[in-house]
Amino acid sequence: MEVSVSSAVNVSILAMSVIFTVLIILIFTIKTLVKLIPYQASPAAPARKIVGSSTPGQDDQVAAITASLAAHMGKRPDEFRIVNIQSR
Repeated sequence: MEVSVSSAVNVSILAMSVIFTVLIILIFTIKTLVKLIPYQASPAAPARKIVGSSTPGQDDQVAAITASLAAHMGKRPDEFRIVNIQSR
């Protein structure tokens, strides 16, 4: 029985050493890549254009969306307000 326990301990130590070796290699690889290829932030997104006037069709859409959300959430329509609808 001692032979199997000692061999299990040896295999466990070997497995942990292989895992830590691979992790250390990965850490140094990532550090090297960061130095060779630095991170460049993406440009800021353009500001959205806010339209002040709403069309009559959009009022109907807002009313329909408000009613369906109120029914879905189990709240009254005056408990929340839809501020912006964007069509894609």
